[in-house]
Amino acid sequence: MSTDVEPYAAAAADAASRGLAVSFVARTPGQRPAPVEGVELVKTIVVQTKDRFVLVLTPVDAQFSWAKLRAHLGVNKLSLPDADGAFAATGYVRGTITPLGAAGSWPVVVDARLAGRRIAIGSGSAEFGALVSADELVRAYSAAVVDLAAE
Repeated sequence: MSTDVEPYAAAAADAASRGLAVSFVARTPGQRPAPVEGVELVKTIVVQTKDRFVLVLTPVDAQFSWAKLRAHLGVNKLSLPDADGAFAATGYVRGTITPLGAAGSWPVVVDARLAGRRIAIGSGSAEFGALVSADELVRAYSAAVVDLAAE
């Protein structure tokens, strides 16, 4: 691996092409990023419908409603791909998955609890996280904002 290329280069290039301001911060691989005041830690979950994948962003410690997600997507069934399937869909390994620079043009769904927040998401690299405005990410990816709070 060349040391001239940042490990989050695909994420940075994609964000720049969309006019999305991103800060990349170092993290310890295999561990959650250190808490940053005013920043919500977010997980990106790859879900699969019959004919496509969808990237779902939700607070890292929050439960979300599968029923609400299915209703939003207009499907009766969703599944979670295995690690190989998630990698094939995004180009990223679990723990680093992000819409930023992901392979494919999969729809993005952002949990409404993230609206107006600064969030920390994956960067495609286990060594870095990405800090972005959730609202700007929604705009940049034409993401749907959906109330996914578990009932």
